[in-house]
Amino acid sequence: FIDAEHALDPEYAKKLGVDIDALLVSQPDTGEQALEIANMLIRSGSIDLVVIDSVAALVPHAEIEGEMGDSHVGLQARLMSQALRKITGGLNQTKTTAIFINQLREKIGVFFGSPETTSGGKALKFYASVRLDIRRIETLKDGSDAVGNRTRVKVVKNKMAPPFKQAEFD
Repeated sequence: FIDAEHALDPEYAKKLGVDIDALLVSQPDTGEQALEIANMLIRSGSIDLVVIDSVAALVPHAEIEGEMGDSHVGLQARLMSQALRKITGGLNQTKTTAIFINQLREKIGVFFGSPETTSGGKALKFYASVRLDIRRIETLKDGSDAVGNRTRVKVVKNKMAPPFKQAEFD
C-alpha cells in the first residue's frame, strides 16, 4: 500500500478487516519515490497487488522543492506518463494488479461536456485496463445517526469485460 497521502489509519484499517501485520506500507515523500517503489515491488514479482493512494498526492519533487506559487504546469502528468510506460510491462510480466486511487476535480468555465476531470493527466486513463467511477449517492441514517452510505459504482472503461455497467450498494 503506497500511501502518498500519508492518511492511512492502521486502527481503522484493522477494524475494516485489514491484516495490518501482513500489509506492506510505504509513505514516500515525492511522486517519483512512490512510483519507483511501485515499479520495484511490481518487478520483484513478490506481491500480487499494489495500491497507490492517491494520484492527486503524487507531487513531483520539483514542486515540493519549489516556492509556493511557482508554476509547475504538466509536471505531474509527465511524471505519470513516464512511470506508467515503465510500470505496465512489469504488471503484464508478473501478473500483478495495480490500483490507482484518484480524485475528481472541477474544471473551471466548462459549458459543454462534463465539468469533472481527474488529476495526473491522460496517461492513466489510457493505460488503465479498468476504470471505475465510485460515488457516495446517499447517507444512510438510523434516526439522526449516520450509519453508512449508498454507493454507486460505474464501469467507465473495461478491456476485460463489457464496460458501462453500474451497481449500487450499501
